[in-house]
Amino acid sequence: MRSEPPSALADPAAAAPGRRSAGSTLPASVAQALRERIVQGQFPPGARLNERDLCEQFGVSRTPLREAFRLLAAEGLIELEPNRGAQVVALSEQRIREAFEVIGGLEAMSSRLACERATDTEIAEIRALTYEMMASHARRDLPTYYRLNHEIHACLSKAAHNGLLNQLYDTQNARIQHLRFASNEDPAKWDQAMREHIDMAEALALRDGERLAAIMRGHLQRKCDAALRALASHGIVPPASG
Repeated sequence: MRSEPPSALADPAAAAPGRRSAGSTLPASVAQALRERIVQGQFPPGARLNERDLCEQFGVSRTPLREAFRLLAAEGLIELEPNRGAQVVALSEQRIREAFEVIGGLEAMSSRLACERATDTEIAEIRALTYEMMASHARRDLPTYYRLNHEIHACLSKAAHNGLLNQLYDTQNARIQHLRFASNEDPAKWDQAMREHIDMAEALALRDGERLAAIMRGHLQRKCDAALRALASHGIVPPASG
């Protein structure tokens, strides 16, 4: 997977007790740092997570590290195996396609509801984030683009004003965030994704739920195809099942 310079969240020092944000626990801080590294491909699917190395990098003992592992395992990002430790989940091609299909359906539903229920302020925020994302795309700043991309999709989900739908989206999306990031490694696909986000913002501003839902479904399908190609380009072959 493509390796990007770690951001502040991926900085090992960010997990140190003195660098935690208010209300954040040490295991949660370590989990966030690991989550970002997984998303950005620094720990690719199937990679084993060495406890000793990670404890040294983050300056923590094994207890908070193992609790962070449990948090990520609950999200479906890593697997914990008795006597073998932790490794990044490697989904099969079928499971990857199924996951993107489910996310596409959830986001299409959120799109329709957001066009009906979003406040003008929420729509303005999503459009502003889209402009920021256009700027990061122009700079070819993939980590910043990804962060803004994630914010836009999360804001759109919240703008549907359906708590259960938002919870389902957050849970399922956590499992494929690293694949969504990898899908933009192809410059042409990245350009297309940016154009689709501009179309999304326009459809939302017009409160055209059917158009936005259709754009979102196509967007997620193309993300899935691009993610699978990115895995193949890195020599990562999804397992036959699982």
